[in-house]
Amino acid sequence: MKLKGNVAIVTGGTKGIGHGIACALAAEAASIVVVSRTARDCERVAAEIRDAYGVETLALPTDVTEIAQIEAMVQKTVERFSRIDILINNAGGAITKDAVDLTEADWDHVLNLDLKSVFFCAQAVGRHMIDQGGGKIVNIASVLGLVADKRVLPYCVAKAGVLHMTKALALEWARYNVRVNAICPGYVETDINRAELGDEKIKKALLGKFAIRRYAEVSEMTGAAVYLSSDESSYMTGQAMVIDGGWTCA
Repeated sequence: MKLKGNVAIVTGGTKGIGHGIACALAAEAASIVVVSRTARDCERVAAEIRDAYGVETLALPTDVTEIAQIEAMVQKTVERFSRIDILINNAGGAITKDAVDLTEADWDHVLNLDLKSVFFCAQAVGRHMIDQGGGKIVNIASVLGLVADKRVLPYCVAKAGVLHMTKALALEWARYNVRVNAICPGYVETDINRAELGDEKIKKALLGKFAIRRYAEVSEMTGAAVYLSSDESSYMTGQAMVIDGGWTCA
C-alpha cells in the first residue's frame, strides 16, 4: 500500500515495460491512468488492472507526439481525480536502420516520440504538480542514452536527451517538491520484441555485452519504478537508475 491515494499516469501503458509498471503501481494501491494511442487497448488494460487490483482506473487514448492531446489527457485526469501524483513517461520506440539511410521522417518520428513527447508530458503534468505541492516524474530512458549502439542512432540521441532533461527538470522543480528521475533499462524481453531478440544472430551480438548473460524481464524494471514513485526515494532527484545486466560496468 505504498502508493495508496496516489494517482499515476503511465504513457505507453498497454504493453511491455509500461504495462508492467502500471500493474506494479496498482499493486501498491495507486489509481492508474492508462495512456496509449489505441482506445481499445487502453480500455482493455484499464479494466484488467481494475479487476486484478481493485483500484480506480481511467483509459485515455492519446498520441503523445501531439501537444494538444497531451494537454487534453492531463486535463481529463485532473477532472476525474483532482490531482496527479506520478507520471511514468514510458511511451517510445526505435527505427533500426543504417545512419546513411535515415530520412528526415525517420529522425522526426523517433525524436518526437522519444524526446519531445517526454518533455511536453512532463511540462503539462508538472504544472499541476507544482500547483498541488509536489509529485514524482519517472522518465524511462535507456542504457543507449549512456552508451551508443549501431543502427539506432536517433534512439540513442533521444534517450541521451531524456537523461539530460531529467537533470535539468530536477534542478528547476526541486523547490516545488517535484522529483524527476529516470530508469535506464538494458534489453528487456517483451511480447513486442520477443521474436526479434530470439533470433540467434541477434542474441549472439547482444548477450556478449551483458555481464549477466541474458535479457531482462519486465518484472526486473518495475521495482525501480515503484521506488522512484514512492516516498522511499524522497531524497533522490535528477538521477538515472541503470538496470542493464552489467553492460555499462565494463
